Formats: sequence, structure tokens, C-alpha cells
Amino acid sequence: MDISVIIPLYNEAESLPELTAWIERVMKENGYSYEIIFINDGSTDNSWEIIEQLKEKNENVHGIKFRRNYGKSPALYCGFERAKGNVVITMDADLQDSPDEIPILYKMVTEEGYDLVSGYKQKRYDPLSKTIPTKLFNATARRVSGIKNLHDFNCGLKAYRNEVVKNIEVYGDMHRYIPYLAKNAGYDRIGELVVHHQARKYGKSKFGISRFFHGYLDLISLWFLSRFSRRPMHIFGLWGTLMFLIGFVSAIIVGAAKLIALANCEPSRLVTDSPYFYIALTMMILGTQLFLTGFIAELVSRTSQERNKYNISKEI
Repeated sequence: MDISVIIPLYNEAESLPELTAWIERVMKENGYSYEIIFINDGSTDNSWEIIEQLKEKNENVHGIKFRRNYGKSPALYCGFERAKGNVVITMDADLQDSPDEIPILYKMVTEEGYDLVSGYKQKRYDPLSKTIPTKLFNATARRVSGIKNLHDFNCGLKAYRNEVVKNIEVYGDMHRYIPYLAKNAGYDRIGELVVHHQARKYGKSKFGISRFFHGYLDLISLWFLSRFSRRPMHIFGLWGTLMFLIGFVSAIIVGAAKLIALANCEPSRLVTDSPYFYIALTMMILGTQLFLTGFIAELVSRTSQERNKYNISKEI
């Protein structure tokens, strides 16, 4: 199979027939064998009924129905698991991504040798309350990830070599950082394509301002995990040992000063009256806690269970 198109959705019933017809037209014009995988992420409208109707008309349409809303990353994870196409295309269901971009994305992967190609919505039809935070977010993501050529990490329109999606784990809200996940997995041939961004035709955006705060927290988590997930003792143990040693040496100095004063019959206050004693004690306690945290994290990293288990009510 040439192409798998994965489309996560939440309450997008109105746009699904038009989007499916558009994808069908593009595939037929270019002679691609394909499948469309809709992941219904706990929609409360009749999105699933529409998907079942589309399936009756086109055997290339498939669907996964979650019992509740899990989020975009779990939806992509389940879609990636089932994708059979040599090239996997992801896009949003709101008609803001254009299926007409599929042929050039496909060629960039199959002919130009890219592992992943991300869309770049250079001209956006979003309000300033969304575009300004997006620019700041992408600038930070470029710096942290080291992927300097991407301008829009969060664009839903992307193309992947099949083996890429089979070798990365998308969980939580990590769909924003799939290029970073791919790079950490060794797939560093990452390209970008300027794509057309269309104004939303039906409904309204399902994402609020909170996604930007979550995005920064996820970026910090991913940076930390990419560096220390397999060796947490290297960070916690190092800082824990340093803090303990500083506290221990400080306690010795405080104690030695008291002993010297006593030996010279000089007046001196109690050790517990000195603020340095409590600073030293605090450093030793924090150092011990950090060291134990690193030890426990080391054990957890070696015995962690699968995170991606989702309750699927139907699959067609």
C-alpha cells in the first residue's frame, strides 16, 4: 500500500464527508493505493455514525472509536500501530489541512529520502491570541530540539516513512514533538514543506490557551527524558552527592570551629544557634533525597510498563 492517511477527530461530523471525498479525489488522480484511518476521540456528536456511512461507500475507510476523549497523541499512537502504507500522512479533520499537499509530501519521502516531512503554515488564518504564542513556542522548540529547519512543530499535516511511526512512542501530549521523538530515535532526515492553511469551515477549535503551557512542560519533560531517561542516576545522583558533600563539609567546619573554641577556652555559642548548622543539615538531607530519587528512578526506568493502553469500543 502506498499511503495511510491518519485523521484524529473530536466532534467534526460536518467536515468528514467533504474531507473524505477530497482525499479520494487526490488518490485517484495520482493512482495511489491508500487507506484512511479515522480515530474518533470520544466525540459527542454523530461523528462515528458518519464514519460508518463512509465505510459502507468506500472500503478504504477505517475507523477506531475511543470510549472517551483521550487526546490527540493517543489517537495518533493507535493510528500509527495500524498504518500499513509505505508513507503515513497525518492531518486534522477540520479541513484546515489540504489533501492536495499529499502528492508532494509523498514524493519528498519516497524520492528525496526524507524520514519525516512537516508542514509549515506560513500564512495562517488564526487570531493573534493563537499565532503569537505559536511563534514563541516554535522558537523554543527549535532551540531545545536542535531541529533548526522546522518553523511549525505543531502542524497536523505531516508525512512519515512507515518505519518511523513504528519506532516512536507518542503518548500524553507529545504529538507536538514528533519530529524531536523521531530525531531521538535516529531518524534525522527531517524536512519541511510550506503548506496552504485554510480558514476553519465548520465548528470551532477544540484547543484552548492551556495547550501552550502544557506544551512547554512537555518540552521540558521530553528534553529531560531524551538525556536522562536511561540513566536518571547520572543527574539525580550527581547533584545529590554534591549537595551531601557540601553539607557534610559545612557541618565539619561548624563542629571544628566549636571544638577549637572549647580547646582555647574561648566563649562560643551552641552549634545549634548557628544558622550554618541548619544550612549544612538541610544540604545533607536534600542530597540524600536526591540520591535516593535517582536510585528509585533507575529502578523504575528498568521495570516501566506500557503506557499506551486505551479503551476502544469499536473498530471497523
